[in-house]
Amino acid sequence: MKSGPTQAVLAGQGRAEAANLPYKLPPPLFDARCRACWFTAAVLALVVASFATLGLEWQALFSMEAARSMARFVGEFFPPDLSPVFVRKVALAAWETLAMSALGTVIAAALGLALALPASRLSEQDSNWLRTPTRMVLNALRAIPELAWAALLLISAGLGPFAGTLALAVHTTGVLGRLFAEAMENVPSGPAAALRTQGVGPLRVFAYATLPQVLPQLMSYTLYRWENNIRAAAVLGVVGAGGLGQMLSFHMGLFHMGKTATILAAMLLMVALVDLLSFSARKALTR
Repeated sequence: MKSGPTQAVLAGQGRAEAANLPYKLPPPLFDARCRACWFTAAVLALVVASFATLGLEWQALFSMEAARSMARFVGEFFPPDLSPVFVRKVALAAWETLAMSALGTVIAAALGLALALPASRLSEQDSNWLRTPTRMVLNALRAIPELAWAALLLISAGLGPFAGTLALAVHTTGVLGRLFAEAMENVPSGPAAALRTQGVGPLRVFAYATLPQVLPQLMSYTLYRWENNIRAAAVLGVVGAGGLGQMLSFHMGLFHMGKTATILAAMLLMVALVDLLSFSARKALTR
């Protein structure tokens, strides 16, 4: 007499055979159909080739001489310059960096949304002849890093935060435009299709069906890029785009290590505060 679990298994197999349900086994690990396996193998081969061709000198990096040099260099940062006059200058530069990143991100979000509409295909009935050229424009905008955009814009906008803000806006437009387009193409098409069958125009379909579904994701992308632009704005000052980066480049060039330590501490504090603010805003949006 067979036990209860065994009878249940046999009964299940019998029902599957009676219903003509085939059992499909997964492919072998390195079968030609296992695309993920071959992709993983290709990535590992690329990583191994990178280590082999870069000529990384790990022995010199972890040597005692390198450790002593690093310790001596770090020791030069102490004590930081906390004089009221210099701290005030750092605070003003930090506010300038924050303003550059915020304004550049807002401009990029508006331009990215405007370019994401022709770069995405929201329904099968839409004409997509603008999709390819618009995506090429977005690719070109984000392919050039912020530092290169700032160097180019300094010629027309001059030294200062204006060139840095424009550089952040141009590069981030390419990034957000692509992310916004992908997000809009992946939203469920049911609400938009229901409005189209009622004769609603494309602008109202986007405003009442597509945008409400995708808005939390667009806000999350924008806040994340704002975090990145805080760091990028600090770096842009190296080419004369204002803010903390310009102060950092100036004082490091003169080996004012105490002042440099104060500027670096201000950067760390500002990034931490913005990360906390952005995390809280994203958490509130996803509730």
